Amino acid sequence: MDAGSSPPPPRPLRIVIFPWLAFGHLLPYLELAERLAARGHRVSFVSTPGNVARLPPLGPAAAPRVDLVRLPLPRVDGLPDGAESTNSVPHDKFPLLFQAFDGLAGPFAEFLAAACADERRRPDWIIVDCFHHWAAAAALEHKVPWAMFLGSAAAMVKNPAAVVPRYESERNAQYLTNHGGMSIAQRFFLTLERCTLAVIRSCVEWEPEFFPQVGPLFRKPVVPLGLLPPSPDGGRVNGGEVAAVRWLDAQPPGSVVYVALGSEVPLPAEQVHELALGLELSGARFLWVLRNTGGAPDADILPPCFREHNHGRGLVATGWVPQVSVLAHGAVGGFLTHCGRNSLIEGLLFGRALIMLPIMGDQGPNARLREGDKVGLQVTRDENDGSFDRHGVASAVRAVMLEEETRGVFVENARKLQGIVADEELHERYIDQFVQQLRAYSANGGNSTTVDPPSAETT
Repeated sequence: MDAGSSPPPPRPLRIVIFPWLAFGHLLPYLELAERLAARGHRVSFVSTPGNVARLPPLGPAAAPRVDLVRLPLPRVDGLPDGAESTNSVPHDKFPLLFQAFDGLAGPFAEFLAAACADERRRPDWIIVDCFHHWAAAAALEHKVPWAMFLGSAAAMVKNPAAVVPRYESERNAQYLTNHGGMSIAQRFFLTLERCTLAVIRSCVEWEPEFFPQVGPLFRKPVVPLGLLPPSPDGGRVNGGEVAAVRWLDAQPPGSVVYVALGSEVPLPAEQVHELALGLELSGARFLWVLRNTGGAPDADILPPCFREHNHGRGLVATGWVPQVSVLAHGAVGGFLTHCGRNSLIEGLLFGRALIMLPIMGDQGPNARLREGDKVGLQVTRDENDGSFDRHGVASAVRAVMLEEETRGVFVENARKLQGIVADEELHERYIDQFVQQLRAYSANGGNSTTVDPPSAETT
């Protein structure tokens, strides 16, 4: 090489990405795959055929470098036909989905063996979810380092100042128990124990108090990925062709509260009625995405004459709605959310004040953190069973949407967090640093190295 010439660029990495069977996991993993592929790396994205078929299309810069790998989900007695993700399985059938998921260990080992047999396809890294403890055997056999990707940081750190409601503790205890012969906690800690490093969809800017505690807690190298926010232009969907977005076009700016509580754990019928009557009582305009997973006629899941009473002021959509496009719309002024990580990031990407109604898992800790940031309010709940009534809903909606003094505080603070979530350069630097960490580990012969957090000068 000539003295004045620069060294050749390092070859692209080959990375296998395998998320858990839930769209709240599949989508951020796909976002990561797209960002890696857009940098020239080759990604094998592994899931089941039904889940792959439902993924949104990749951008043109990334699509040629992402291979979608389909591993058929093993049959398990009692699991509904065609059910391959958590949003197509009743909550009481989750243990069966975990049982079927564990059956993917063999097909995944076969896929990895075939990939490692061809040096042109041999993976440099495997990135799996926090339930894939069984991936360790195949990774170890073929000497491929692997990372556990966790979608949340703060939920894993106990906040001694936080008061956890009784209903939340009991719900989470039920959820964390037997899932396919093993608790979720056991799955998580086995995966953490066996992985090479932990990768977290978070950063110190988003969780300045809690993120630094994760490394000492895990006793593993911990690499922040940033927040992987979706494209702020509404993503890959032409929202203008959707009826809900057309309805928003006719509403005054900042006047509508968008209501969406996810599809994983539907509310009991009586709580759906209380939410509906609370929205009506509040006097605010609303767009409500209501998931009807129970099979009842749409008319039966709402209070009698609810649509008629709120005609023109509120719209209930029971089909699919492009959430990012809705939250980006100028008519939306607030977001009533269950506080899943994806929804929080999407809402704050556009500076929307929050009305928070967490249901399970990390949603309670997420809600407490954001309430501490004064970006919104939680709906008042019964301490013992977690129920709420129309008056609590109406009070929270009014405070966030209609009462000028409180709304001003929430909107101002939401826009401060928007400055973090919408900082594309910050989150792209985190991905660059993540790639550096993967390369440094490989170049160091499998020994962990420490990469400093990204700064404005990092390229």
